[in-house]
Amino acid sequence: MPPDPAAGGGAAAHFRALESLYRSAPVNRLFESRIEIVEEGFARIRFQVGEDLFHAAGAAHGTLYFKMLDDAAFYACNSLVTDRFLLTTAFNLLFTRPLRGGEAVAEGRWASGRRRVLVGEARLVDSSGEEAARGTGTFMRSHIPLTGLDGYRP
Repeated sequence: MPPDPAAGGGAAAHFRALESLYRSAPVNRLFESRIEIVEEGFARIRFQVGEDLFHAAGAAHGTLYFKMLDDAAFYACNSLVTDRFLLTTAFNLLFTRPLRGGEAVAEGRWASGRRRVLVGEARLVDSSGEEAARGTGTFMRSHIPLTGLDGYRP
């Protein structure tokens, strides 16, 4: 059951519950990151790019780009869906520059769709404000209720 707007929950409670869900995912223990869902259809993830995430040529491995862009676009889209967990069905990624060290930000926005499939876009910006990558994902409603997930806590 989605957060009850009559109980003072509404969109803000849903956003906080999604942020809690992000923090509860075991994979996020591998990445120093924090998410904020600031409004419907928009999510921001701030994260650290450390040398432990570099490939052999001294820049961030593509795994980091994909993970942060996918998550930002996913949570932007799931902010519009209060009853079901979304699943990534496709994600296209364009690398535009290497990520070295420091803080980076992935910003995701809902682009289209609201019924069964939603489309989200994300861009990744390095510590100097330069774009390092962008991506577009499609996300499908699953049969998994958000409230059935331990981490989803309004």
